[in-house]
Amino acid sequence: MFTGIVEQIGTVVAREPRGVAARLVVACTWSDLVLGESIPVAGVCLTVDAVRETGKAPNGKAFAFEADASPETLERSTLREARPGRAVNLERALRADSRLGGHFVGGHVDARVRLLSRKAWGEATELRFALPRALARFVAPKGSVAIDGVSLTVNHVRDGEAEGDFDVVVIPHTLRSTTLVDLPVGAQVNLEVDVLARYVARRLEAPSDERRTDPADDESLLRALREGGYL
Repeated sequence: MFTGIVEQIGTVVAREPRGVAARLVVACTWSDLVLGESIPVAGVCLTVDAVRETGKAPNGKAFAFEADASPETLERSTLREARPGRAVNLERALRADSRLGGHFVGGHVDARVRLLSRKAWGEATELRFALPRALARFVAPKGSVAIDGVSLTVNHVRDGEAEGDFDVVVIPHTLRSTTLVDLPVGAQVNLEVDVLARYVARRLEAPSDERRTDPADDESLLRALREGGYL
């Protein structure tokens, strides 16, 4: 689980085709990565399979990790076009004792979407993205989305017959700290909708008899929340 708060910008330094899959090598500055941990690369959760030191960097030693991208990952995300030299947002997994600065992000991309426009909004920048009709019910004003792994708050949503759009306003710090700083109009990005919105929609779409709960179950849940200090 992640928060959508990018920790550093890495670089794809190698890509090796493996049938319909691919193995990516991503440069970073983390020296303590461990095998098996998860890293969102441009918002796509990948598993570290190898770690190596790559030499010296201006601020110390440079490292890289290797990770496999499955056919499903390549089909659904922009990693299918990732080539050496591409900058990518990176974040490490959320610790149980960490601050949750963004929102719950799973690193499971829902779709590739296009940047339709960008314009200055004071010192910030407004970015407007296409929104596939199939995902429109999961995106709402003041809700959260992850764009290339960056947690952002939705400002407006406009529905369309086949495709709508939504916009976000990105503050200067977020722009400087992520690949959104120079994202060109027309570029595709990875979109992940809020996982909580998915569960709410799933619950509401269930048959009415499946949504009924036993009052005793509700009381048990409330009692557990009180005992745990949440209420």
